[in-house]
Amino acid sequence: MARRFGVLAGLILAAVCASLMSGRAMSPSVAWDVLSGGGGAMDRHVLFNLRVPRLLVALGAGGCLGVAGLVLQSALRNPLAGPEVTGVTPGAVLGAVTATGLGLAGWQSPLAVVVAALAGGLAGAGLLWLLAGRGRADPAQTAVYGVLVSAVLGGLTAMVLLVAPGELGSVVQWLVGTTEGRVWEHWHLLWPWALAWAVVAWLCAGPLTLLRCGDELAAAAGLSVVRARSLALLCAVALTAGAVASVGALGFVGLLVPHVAVAVFGADLRCALPGAALLGALVVCGADATAQALSRLLALALDSDRLTVPVGALTACVGAVLLLIVVRRTPAQDF
Repeated sequence: MARRFGVLAGLILAAVCASLMSGRAMSPSVAWDVLSGGGGAMDRHVLFNLRVPRLLVALGAGGCLGVAGLVLQSALRNPLAGPEVTGVTPGAVLGAVTATGLGLAGWQSPLAVVVAALAGGLAGAGLLWLLAGRGRADPAQTAVYGVLVSAVLGGLTAMVLLVAPGELGSVVQWLVGTTEGRVWEHWHLLWPWALAWAVVAWLCAGPLTLLRCGDELAAAAGLSVVRARSLALLCAVALTAGAVASVGALGFVGLLVPHVAVAVFGADLRCALPGAALLGALVVCGADATAQALSRLLALALDSDRLTVPVGALTACVGAVLLLIVVRRTPAQDF
């Protein structure tokens, strides 16, 4: 197990280096020169005040989504449960967009965005909770209700944008998901929030393991099923809200990363939860480095500096393909 964590740490280090070396503001050689202690004042500003906080926010948001997805899938006993399809991410996006449209929040006030996203995520998760019969529905029903709730919340977000079309430019990053423009303020707000709720999730590893085995077995073992599932849901919503408030809605990260984490680190959530955090960080950081590299290539090919590839678009496209492969390979798999 330690060897697997070591390999994963090495991959994250490689993704970190790639992310720092990518981008259009400076060449990889200049970035390496700055990391070695050289470079001009402007180059140092770009690297340490723009690229480094962007990198850290990508790592933190990816870790949040990975843990949130595994918590949801364990608590609901549904391999298709994830922040994207259980109303959590769409609700958080709706909260952030609504608060921005009303002038109550914005990228200049990350704390207000987190509060708005948390409220929206709780509302979306609560709606799913009520429709699914507060945990009495089977996994298939929960998945169907989750898709319906996500669709409704997505429609409400579109209505908000129609009412306040002037806010489209400022909220499109929440709808797609991007790490552009992340600064130290975003990181200083994200890391204590993510760390606190990640610790809560790890402390819930035992109850979550019982919930994975079924409500009857969990209740027979003395676990308060409703209370444990409610705490797990709150934890997942909080982690998702932190990620959405920082980078927007990154598709499929919270849905697919938990499957990889369980396959690599096993069903013991005491190992799988930290593994999901590291895998989520690796996926988002790697996607960010790839998006920056693609943006550089597009700028050179089309002679335009305005073209950028959002990280969310990349994770959504790749994640959809991977999800299709997983479903086709294990069409009848139970959790």
